[in-house]
Amino acid sequence: MQKAVIICPGIHNSQLTQEFLVGLQRCDSGNVGPVQQMLIFPSHEYPAYSAIHILNYLRRQIIPVNTSLTFISFSAGVVGAIGAAWGWQMVGGTVKALVALDGWGVPLYGTFPIHRLSHDFFTHWSSALLGSGDSRFYADPPVEHLTLWEKPDRCPGWWVQPVKNGGEWRRYVTAAEFVVQLVQN
Repeated sequence: MQKAVIICPGIHNSQLTQEFLVGLQRCDSGNVGPVQQMLIFPSHEYPAYSAIHILNYLRRQIIPVNTSLTFISFSAGVVGAIGAAWGWQMVGGTVKALVALDGWGVPLYGTFPIHRLSHDFFTHWSSALLGSGDSRFYADPPVEHLTLWEKPDRCPGWWVQPVKNGGEWRRYVTAAEFVVQLVQN
């Protein structure tokens, strides 16, 4: 099965997305594994929050339905990405994971792994009320909303994952390390 990553930015300067990718590369060391394709949804041309536009973009890129997609999304792009992930499954596709950076106020539920990242503890806590996801990250110390996207390798914080006994496993990492680990798995 082919694998692809689709980046779903928010409503911001497209240069920030390029900085996000550079931040991930600094942490990766070439170990992301067999991702055949990385696509960046052009949120400067289409609404970042539109699942239909994201799905049409995938169709125009001739992504076969047997491709396993990982959605990495930010802010308003989280709205479009969760809808596109559901839509991808409805047409028979596989969603490997959805990674949502600062999707505050966006309900995140699905039959695929969902991972939330937040720029501070309050956003982390309050977003969990709408679906906490399989694992979470929050910046500590807190950072500005756009900094989480622009400089993920400079945003340290807590990777939090529930464990079977009702507790939590925690590890101090950067946002970039968290995302790279998710893409590698």
